[in-house]
Amino acid sequence: MIVDPSWLPPLGIAIPLAGACVLLALAKFVPRLVVDTVAMVTAVAGVVAMAFLVVATDSGRVVTWVGGWTPKEGTSVGIVLAADQIGAGFALLACGLTACALIYTWRYFDDAEAHVHVLILLFMAGMVGFSLTADLFDLFVFLELMSATAYALTGHKIEEPRSVQGGFTFGVVTSLGAYFSLAGIGILYARTGQLGMPQIGAALDRHGMDVLVLAALVLVLTGLLVKAAVVPFHFWLADAHAVAPTPVCVLFSGVMAPLGLYGVLRVSTTVFGGVLSVASLHGTLVVLGVVTAVLGALLCLMQRHLKRMLAYSTIAHLGLFLVGLATLTASGVAGAVVYVFGHAGVKGALFLMVGVLLARKRSVDEFDLYCEGRDERLTKWLLPLGALALAGLPPFGTGLGKALSEESTGSVALTALFVLVSAATGGAVLRASLRIHFGLGPPPQDTDVDTTKGDDEEQEGRFPDRIPATMIGAIAVLMTGGLLVGAVPAVAETMGAGAQRFLDRAGMLAQTLHGASATAVGGVEAEWTWAGVLLGLLSAALAMGIGFVGVHFGLGRLRAALKAPLHVVHRLHSGHVGDYAAWLVLGMAAVGALFVIT
Repeated sequence: MIVDPSWLPPLGIAIPLAGACVLLALAKFVPRLVVDTVAMVTAVAGVVAMAFLVVATDSGRVVTWVGGWTPKEGTSVGIVLAADQIGAGFALLACGLTACALIYTWRYFDDAEAHVHVLILLFMAGMVGFSLTADLFDLFVFLELMSATAYALTGHKIEEPRSVQGGFTFGVVTSLGAYFSLAGIGILYARTGQLGMPQIGAALDRHGMDVLVLAALVLVLTGLLVKAAVVPFHFWLADAHAVAPTPVCVLFSGVMAPLGLYGVLRVSTTVFGGVLSVASLHGTLVVLGVVTAVLGALLCLMQRHLKRMLAYSTIAHLGLFLVGLATLTASGVAGAVVYVFGHAGVKGALFLMVGVLLARKRSVDEFDLYCEGRDERLTKWLLPLGALALAGLPPFGTGLGKALSEESTGSVALTALFVLVSAATGGAVLRASLRIHFGLGPPPQDTDVDTTKGDDEEQEGRFPDRIPATMIGAIAVLMTGGLLVGAVPAVAETMGAGAQRFLDRAGMLAQTLHGASATAVGGVEAEWTWAGVLLGLLSAALAMGIGFVGVHFGLGRLRAALKAPLHVVHRLHSGHVGDYAAWLVLGMAAVGALFVIT
């Protein structure tokens, strides 16, 4: 039996929604084992469906008009889903990470009720829909579905004030961004009478750029940049990671924030690609990416709270992804996507290992855990390996993505940025591991009042004697996945062809609006080069240097040298939601200014 591939995109959205409904209906009548099993089967079914979709997109973009409302003479009132290799790959990544998070959750939470599983499945539906839709209003709907479930998962421990505050700040900041996006969509609808991305793009091609269209561009992108935690829209991310359950952090860092960047590129190229100059988009994204990468790396080095350290590492890497995407070339987009996939596996494994430490040592504080991890056989060796992989160690996917991105920029300065930022984030994690697991360096001195500590975190699991096999399995799957992304050539080759099709705006409009057949696209060379391998080894060596220097000299001397600028940065990260809202508005104005002057 041959399955019509046009069924697969809506199936990817329907499977988690159906699973969530079944769980809600059964939750009061069945034991926890059944709840875990139903949630796990649902996530695996999503993985299978999206894997078939990735295979189907090899021969061209898969377009689905929901309800059969196909366009007539280029005009339609229907809703369109359009999956290429990149979109389908993100949907597969979302399903895969959800399955890993659910495996880990199986024995991690003692008191998790079915509503946690329901929220995770709804979150998965939002991510899959966001990856596959070609309708701008639906993009907003799926963005809100992701956001609403993410708020609830972040603050689900309602008896803990910090959890509620983290969820509240997350909710307010990202909701403000979403409302700006909705305002931009409204302007575009008023101007074009369309909501589909291809339809709006075709209408703007006839109309051209003006002040109102530029305002709509900035408004729509603001919500997506907030979701992507790009500076200065990043304030919510570290606070949310610090209080969210560890398995949920895997989804936040691994796929939710990168999806914001995916949305930025999708909207910029498909909707505004005919009226927005390449130079303007390139310049704006490069500036935002560089600032995000540098600030994220600096703040990552300053952290002792392990979950915040990984969160700021994510911000730094999001900046690097954005610099790769800013090239607007197939090689740059392919490199950034490979980087995202490799990072998702490695960072997910690192978060889950921090969850193991929290469950067994009741702390995520680097200083408090000094020498406490000597007996941890799992994290003692995997955490340092994950730190070096984060720095770009070949043949991990992070290393290949970093190498492809560096080569696509064609800039020595940007290549140096990739090397230094990735080394700094890997070095920070390695420093923490050397102290915790090997007791290297003198005992850290607790003298800095500006640093957030992690010694009073609520214990999420209790496994004093033996780590459950489900938790070990989830960590192994993620770490292996991060390795295979770089070691299996077919992954990068698929993303190379996918990037060509992603940037083929004319083909997208012709296929969705006029029912044209998918045209063949060429691939790009997405493989290891000697220069990429050497730069990856250089980043890993620098990370080792940063780690070993850090354990002997600690944060004190570095903080003393950077006291004045760090105090300013700390004051900016005040934790007050009003301050974050003000930065959001200022950032939106800055993005508008960048589009004008670049």
